[in-house]
Amino acid sequence: MQSSAKNNSNLNENKQQNEVLANAVKAMANPSDFTPQLLLDMQILNENKICIVKKDGTHEKFNIQKIINAISKSAERMLIKFNENQLRQICNIVKEQILLLNKNDIDIKEIHFIVETALDAVSPKVAQSYRNYRNYKTEFVHMLDKVYRESQKIMYIGDKENSNADSALVSTKRSLIFNQLNKELYKQFFLNVDELQAIRDGYIYIHDMSARRDTMNCCLFNVGEVLKGGFEMGNLWYNEPKSLDVAFDVIGDIVMAAASQQYGGFTVPEVDKLLAPYAQRTFDRQLERYTCMGLSLEKAREEAVKDVQNDFEQGFQGWEYKFNTVASSRGDYPFITMTMGLGTGEFEKMASITMLKIREKGQGKKNNKKPVLFPKVVFLYDEELHGEGKPLYDVYKAGVECSKRAMYPDWLSLTGEGYVASIYKKYKKVISPMGCRAFLSPWFERGGMKPADENDEPVFVGRFNIGAVSLHLPMILAKARKESKDFYEVLDYYMELIRKIHIRTYDYLGEMRASVNPLAYCEGGFYGGHLKPHDKIKPILKSATASFGITALNELQELYNGKSLVEDGQFAIEVMEYINKKINEYKEEDGNLYAIYGTPAERLCGLQVEQFRNKYGIQEKVSDRGYVSNSFHCHVTEHVTPIQKQDLEKRFWDLFNGGKIQYVKYPISYNTEAIETLIHRAMDKGFYEGVNLSLAYCDDCGHQELSMDVCPKCGSKNLTKIDRMNGYLSYSRVNGDTRLNEAKMEEIKDRVSM
Repeated sequence: MQSSAKNNSNLNENKQQNEVLANAVKAMANPSDFTPQLLLDMQILNENKICIVKKDGTHEKFNIQKIINAISKSAERMLIKFNENQLRQICNIVKEQILLLNKNDIDIKEIHFIVETALDAVSPKVAQSYRNYRNYKTEFVHMLDKVYRESQKIMYIGDKENSNADSALVSTKRSLIFNQLNKELYKQFFLNVDELQAIRDGYIYIHDMSARRDTMNCCLFNVGEVLKGGFEMGNLWYNEPKSLDVAFDVIGDIVMAAASQQYGGFTVPEVDKLLAPYAQRTFDRQLERYTCMGLSLEKAREEAVKDVQNDFEQGFQGWEYKFNTVASSRGDYPFITMTMGLGTGEFEKMASITMLKIREKGQGKKNNKKPVLFPKVVFLYDEELHGEGKPLYDVYKAGVECSKRAMYPDWLSLTGEGYVASIYKKYKKVISPMGCRAFLSPWFERGGMKPADENDEPVFVGRFNIGAVSLHLPMILAKARKESKDFYEVLDYYMELIRKIHIRTYDYLGEMRASVNPLAYCEGGFYGGHLKPHDKIKPILKSATASFGITALNELQELYNGKSLVEDGQFAIEVMEYINKKINEYKEEDGNLYAIYGTPAERLCGLQVEQFRNKYGIQEKVSDRGYVSNSFHCHVTEHVTPIQKQDLEKRFWDLFNGGKIQYVKYPISYNTEAIETLIHRAMDKGFYEGVNLSLAYCDDCGHQELSMDVCPKCGSKNLTKIDRMNGYLSYSRVNGDTRLNEAKMEEIKDRVSM
């Protein structure tokens, strides 16, 4: 029956064609008989005769719907939707050009050219997208071949691009291979030719290309808002915890689940204040229990406090195990940060001190314990609370003891100089760091980028970053000199490229649905995050920041006049002042919260050297080492004292408000007085300060020293070594191997000033 129906269809089609031809012959005698309908019928008849010759030599009947589908997809990639009139206009141009060719067999390349011509007339932006996309099959072959080669390296050698990912694990290998594919897809379909050229040459670097197509970067997650009144996770309803031990378990689950849906740092702000209400619930329950048992009120209270203390100890220890041993669905250990230290209540203080003591003691076998890496702990320092004789002086002392044994906590000044402290002093709002060093720009409740009035207040908790793109300033200066161009003219070009990438990122992320990260967008983890699952997240993005990253400022100064940041630095300051001025102009014009970020180059510190050498060769103190300096830091080989380094880097502090950290190499001993002196100095200057030691632990006998490559006690080389990667800690050695790349290991070996 199907065959019969097909034959009938063909007979009807042939009959219609014969009628059109007969009418056309009659019209030859009288041209006025060529009606619009007859002309249209003749055009359709001609189109039906046309065949497209495919790349493999096969023929396919011309079908205008295929062109409509192709151009619609190209438009979607540029976030454009053609209306009916535009589609009709494009189709008419295509048909007209095809008929002018006056042949029945047309090569696919000719069709592509005709379609491009039609798109140029209607939307040049979509025309460019079509050009970039139309050869995707050929490019996909090359792309997949590259992904395959990278996957083989990951499978059998491993990957050291991210020190938080253990590439020996099967789950991590799978994730890394997927990330490689995602990175290539991002380059293929989200970047234009100029942007691709800039990243391939090395003038800019787009961070986390494997993830930025569909999700967020660093954030300050509002765990308290998620917990309040209960929430839904994984299609199950969670009641708000009624005790401290349950709160630890539930918060751990929230953090692991939510951190898996983004990349970069995941910060839980002021965890001492977050936990205190649940500690109070446990205390109240246990107090009632003990008094019912006949204990005096004083004794009942004593026992109830012990129970709370025990829950804090067990809870913090449980978090350390979970966050350092359970990889996320991304394949890495999420970069979790927790800030603490401001709570003055009984259980807030207990939370802070217990958290610090658990970190100080470390985890592991008896007599062989060592600090863990996650969560990163940040001490929020307020001189009025933590100074000698003040209410939280004991919390401060616990922080110092912890830092000198475990390097964490890092210290954030809320009462010194600069941006973070000024916001705290004016509004009592804390800008906690997101991950190793990122900070959010102000966003006001009613006024947005600027306060609506003197009563408007800034919001930070629940906000996030949408990604960073870094400038390679020495490369840009070298290019300007080689091409005899003004440096700032070339810099403007690359800053504009980054600006356009950020604008496009805001646009395409805004099309995502809230269901991609329910805890953040539906359950209140993000500011404004009480959307329905199918709602688009665009409204939430208005308070998100996008970062312009800066690396190798020291090498920029060296290239400019042969002097380091220690010896000079004036040109580097002028460049950063110029970049700040331009970014402020962009913010006003675009309405986006752009930020300037001191890039913590991990893999990038070696890649940028390779890129510079490929273009401009080996230049002394610019590209002669295997790594470049991070952001505005003095070069690690400089022989400067900790105090000199603090003063030298202070010059740049207020020029990097979107991301910065300061650290110095502390005395090679557990010298409490020296550490306190440098911490106090850093807090007065308004720094976010890291304590830098080099911790080493023998995995065989448990011997510990600040720095060793062979255990002096048992002669073992089976060591665990912890060093500061950039703004965060990482294993520079585990069981004789390292999770760090060669460039970073070379930098660690050269360190004098950090």
